[in-house]
Amino acid sequence: MGFVVRLLAVLDAMLSERLRGGASEELDRGRLLVATLWVLLLCDVFFLLFYVPFVPYPGMVSMGVVCGLGYGASLLTLRWGVATRPAALMLCTMLTGGIMATSLSVEGGPEGAHPICMLIPLLAVYLLGPRPGLLFTLVGGMNVAVVVPLVHARVPGLGMRNFFTAFFMFGAWALCCLLIVARDHASRALEQALRAQRDHERKLTSLLENTEDVVCSVDVQGRLIAANPALVEVYRELLGEEPEPGRPLLPPGAPESLRKRWETCCAKVFSGKRVRFEASPSSLKHPRVLDLSLTPVLDGAGRVVGMTLFGRDISDRKEAEARLGEMHRNLLDVSRRAGMAEIATGVLHNVGNALNSVNVSVNLLAERLLQSRVPGGLTRATGLLREHEEDLCAFFLDARGRQLPGYLGALAGQLAEEREEFLDEVRTLQKSVEHIKSVVSMQQEHAHFSGVVERLDVTELLDDALRLHAVSLERQGIGVRREYTEAMMVRLDRHKLLQILLNLLTNAGHALMESGRPDKLLTIRVERVPPERVRIAVADNGIGIAPEDTPRLFTQGFTTKKDGHGFGLHISALAAREMDAFLSCSSEGRGQGATFTIDLPMSGEESRA
Repeated sequence: MGFVVRLLAVLDAMLSERLRGGASEELDRGRLLVATLWVLLLCDVFFLLFYVPFVPYPGMVSMGVVCGLGYGASLLTLRWGVATRPAALMLCTMLTGGIMATSLSVEGGPEGAHPICMLIPLLAVYLLGPRPGLLFTLVGGMNVAVVVPLVHARVPGLGMRNFFTAFFMFGAWALCCLLIVARDHASRALEQALRAQRDHERKLTSLLENTEDVVCSVDVQGRLIAANPALVEVYRELLGEEPEPGRPLLPPGAPESLRKRWETCCAKVFSGKRVRFEASPSSLKHPRVLDLSLTPVLDGAGRVVGMTLFGRDISDRKEAEARLGEMHRNLLDVSRRAGMAEIATGVLHNVGNALNSVNVSVNLLAERLLQSRVPGGLTRATGLLREHEEDLCAFFLDARGRQLPGYLGALAGQLAEEREEFLDEVRTLQKSVEHIKSVVSMQQEHAHFSGVVERLDVTELLDDALRLHAVSLERQGIGVRREYTEAMMVRLDRHKLLQILLNLLTNAGHALMESGRPDKLLTIRVERVPPERVRIAVADNGIGIAPEDTPRLFTQGFTTKKDGHGFGLHISALAAREMDAFLSCSSEGRGQGATFTIDLPMSGEESRA
């Protein structure tokens, strides 16, 4: 290999500067020309020194000198010229002319004339092309096959031998043409591939240089291969210097913690694994969060030969996530307050209704007490007795006295009747007070802070939710059908589930009222579904939901109500997700009603039962 390099250097030294800096094909032709010319010059010297003195043919010396001068002139043309074609024409002309002159001068031809004839098509086609090569091949072939046999007709077998020489010359020309065509085709394909590759490289380079993402490539020794401007900027802020290709990406002076983390990641990547992590270096001038991805680069055999590093600034995304989390917490707080307000509304409805009953009972008792004639009759009877207390016996024998026992008996009967009526009203009053007490007690039970997970019975919670809506449902003429009997135990946040149920019951009531149908029916269904889940279904035969609205029901701000705000179902879906539950809806279309379902995880005790 070293000898070839030195030989090419010697050949290049004999070419002009233009040829050395030209196209590779032109340089290769120049090198071949120089080597061929020196070989022919050496052969010409041997011809003049060792062949011409021993043959009695005139003109051989002048022929050798002319060829030598032509070869020398070709070398000078290559040394000072700008193209190889003039030197190639001179070479092919001198070679063809020399062979023709020798074959015509020497009877029978020298022994080496036939191999030398093969150089004509080989050199002419490679140096000048197929068509000029055909011209030189025709001239040389006609000379060998036609002219020489005619001039030396006395030599036996010369015609057949020269015919085969000409035949092989044309065969060599054809093979050289095929090789040249194949080479040109391969060169064009290679040039197109290189052009496409350069175009892709230019686009990729433009993309990497203009992107704000950090991009670089590293070999298996951890040395930097290439880096884009974004990485250079981060590198400068982080380490206070510029990264240099060929040197380790992390210099020896890098912080120890950074080096250890880098070495750990490199070990994983070079073992064939992809590594991704987030980093927020404190030494950056502008604090930011980077999402870093390290990917191994494999060769054709599947071996790791390096890795690529991609880093994206996700600070804005992190801030957006933080704001979204804060908004989510605010929504949940608003949801909790809305749920408590809805509970309070239900409590007020129920308590208000009970207070109306209390008021009616109290007014009725007061009215009946005012209208009662028993106190007046008793007052008159006792007055008579006091008036005749000195002669009671005579009074009772009197006509008025004999009526007094009957009168007192009538008063006793009326008093007993009024007592029963008063007791009935007192019982009604007690029931109303008990109802108020139970509603307030239930409100206090559900007024805990959200987030407390407890084991509870879903059916009892449903009954509580229906009790809170009992007044409005009864007033609106909505029938309720309960399709559950056994207890269904779950372990979750009581307040969040109650909030969802109250929202679904409210929406169902609105849908039923908008439908305007007389047979308004609300169906509550509870069932077990595998694996270890409880499904609550709230179904109504109201106005239903359009198919195009179903996918957007749980989207924030979407509502089909004129006075709706679009938060109820969205907040309910968020609350369900926090409980590992799933809220969904199904409807066959407008006027076909709707069914909302909640899939809840069962508690541990119930799921093992």
